[in-house]
Amino acid sequence: MTRMNNRANEEELHDLYALLLSLKTEQDCAALLEDLCTKKEVAAMAQRVRAARLLLSGETYEQIIAQTDISSATLSRVSRCVQYGEGYRRFLGKQAEE
Repeated sequence: MTRMNNRANEEELHDLYALLLSLKTEQDCAALLEDLCTKKEVAAMAQRVRAARLLLSGETYEQIIAQTDISSATLSRVSRCVQYGEGYRRFLGKQAEE
């Protein structure tokens, strides 16, 4: 049964990724996020992106917490992702170049 669930989860993830890749505009993205997530979830994701951007620009934890009201635990997680992950650096770096 676990193997079947893994396959279903992989298909569901593929569907989600394909849907995200099909977005063309900020309005498309906003409409989809409104349907997929609660306002609180979208706000939390936006806060994490802002915190990552601030970390990449050299802001300190204290400065970021003051500017975003993010929890120190969440900021720590974002920091680990900025340091060791791929997404924030890859995509926030692209935005800085544009």
